[in-house]
Amino acid sequence: MNKQVAWLAAVLLALNVQAYAQQEDNPDAVPAVVRGPYLQVATANSITIRWRTDVATRSRVQYGVQEGKTKWAKDDSVLTAEHVVTINGLQPHTRYYYTIGDFKRTMQGDAANYFCTLPETGKEGIYRIGAFGDCGNNSVNQRKVKQSVLNYLGNNYMDAWILLGDNAYGSGTDAEFQAKFFNIYKDDLLKKYPLFPCPGNHDYNDKDFPGAVETAIRTHQTAYYNNFSMPLQGESGGVPSHTQAFYSFDIGNVHFLSLDSEGLEDGESHIYDTLGAQAQWVKRDLAANRHKQWVVAYWHHPPYTMGSHNSDKAEELILIRKNFLAILERYGVDLVLCGHSHDYERSRLLKGHYGMSATFRAAEHNVSGSTGLYDGSRNSCPYVKDTANTGTVYVVAGSAGQLGGRQATYPHKAMLYANDSVGGAGMIEVQGNRLDFKWICADGVIRDQFTMMKEVNKQVTMQAKAGRKVTLTASFSGNYQWSEKGLTSRSITIEAPKGTTVYTVQDKESCIKDTFTVIGE
Repeated sequence: MNKQVAWLAAVLLALNVQAYAQQEDNPDAVPAVVRGPYLQVATANSITIRWRTDVATRSRVQYGVQEGKTKWAKDDSVLTAEHVVTINGLQPHTRYYYTIGDFKRTMQGDAANYFCTLPETGKEGIYRIGAFGDCGNNSVNQRKVKQSVLNYLGNNYMDAWILLGDNAYGSGTDAEFQAKFFNIYKDDLLKKYPLFPCPGNHDYNDKDFPGAVETAIRTHQTAYYNNFSMPLQGESGGVPSHTQAFYSFDIGNVHFLSLDSEGLEDGESHIYDTLGAQAQWVKRDLAANRHKQWVVAYWHHPPYTMGSHNSDKAEELILIRKNFLAILERYGVDLVLCGHSHDYERSRLLKGHYGMSATFRAAEHNVSGSTGLYDGSRNSCPYVKDTANTGTVYVVAGSAGQLGGRQATYPHKAMLYANDSVGGAGMIEVQGNRLDFKWICADGVIRDQFTMMKEVNKQVTMQAKAGRKVTLTASFSGNYQWSEKGLTSRSITIEAPKGTTVYTVQDKESCIKDTFTVIGE
């Protein structure tokens, strides 16, 4: 048992003893849920449900595929106030309704208590993943951003949401997590959508410990690590990390890496130490997942920012940019999300810039000169990643709670768009070989977005017997204008001609075009 696990076990035991003592003093007390439920370590076939009660009880989760009808139950007979129940044997991408309680009563469970398991690794579909940076400050902005995301989703399910660090201000104590994170999201996001967090510097500032920051950075003994469960053994996909600090997971055809830009691994190495434990694991994980259609990495400290922090002055930001980004770019990471600066900043598709802001050269470092907006405006075609899989989009989204602050040199030269006056959260939407990112603001307005595509602009040659029906399918998701007049669906069926005929399909923005050469025999 390592020191981190031993510390966690000791904390849980202390909580259990205290809660059990309270229950002995008042044996007629009715247990109450004071935290959660919240969903962790989601996979295609399992999920972990956590909650906290005010007294020690046993744990029971009842669940089923029909609303109001629980068919199965998972029990844990250990008396505890910190309930962690893992359900296995579930079906992929399936909705389950659930209740939580003890062996005597149901404490919570209605039509709003449900989750969907993750899709099978590699499977294409329509997936949504929210991204909340620097969210936990109990502000009006935090609540408005949350509500705007819920309004945007409507009846659509969000397959997961990720945290970009600084999840509870200002010291990351358990009480602050309760008041500024769990209490804010308990009635909606937490009970429905699996959560995959990463830590920020405030999550390492737990003042309950003497020598808080220095000790926590080395040992990871903070409330953050006590409050969240992570897929350490590769349960959710990727190479096992065996640590809560960093890990990976899959949502269908998207591979995610959640990284730690504040803590030390093995008491000595940072994320930017290329021979350190985390960087070496990142290399192994990316190498093992080269075949994944999309790869997204996220951590707290951004390599490019001129918001409330300056990436030309902060040492950890400089070193991440100088030492770490080349690893990600070498393995074709498509999107990097960070927080820390309390604003929103977004680059074009870029590669190879590891110096100060003044050294950024658009002609040299931007792989594409497009805005990527894909909205019909000038120069707004999607970022198309070719077979070399070159270029990464960098996003700072640190205003889901905290908001404001800019440097004199705002915005960073690498950034296409920046906004420090309105808070927001990100939404990743993936449909096959198309990835969209939207910045949903506190007032409900989407002020920035971009689209990326892979394996499009196809040149296809087909042979078929003359007169035989042939189906042609566009390589991209969007709108379609075929050379066969009036046809606007993604797939069309034609009769193979005598001789050779060329058919084309393109989007209305004239950005993407497939060509099919059909040879009739």
